[in-house]
Amino acid sequence: MNTERLAGLGLEPMLTTSELAEYLGVHVQAIYDLRADGRGPAGIRVGRELRYRVSDVRNWLDRLHEPVPSLAASGGER
Repeated sequence: MNTERLAGLGLEPMLTTSELAEYLGVHVQAIYDLRADGRGPAGIRVGRELRYRVSDVRNWLDRLHEPVPSLAASGGER
């Protein structure tokens, strides 16, 4: 099923664990480990497989974002 048709049905694309790992540049086991620790993205079990909504992955990544420390906070102002 293509992405345009999914969008027409009101559905968003989903990633497999392998696709998510490839996108993040990590091993598949890292994704399973993050989920087991409760630190991974929300997943949906479809039979024996896990799928990840693209929006859930984006939200998870946004929550992981670490802001750049400001100069004032680091004592770097002169």
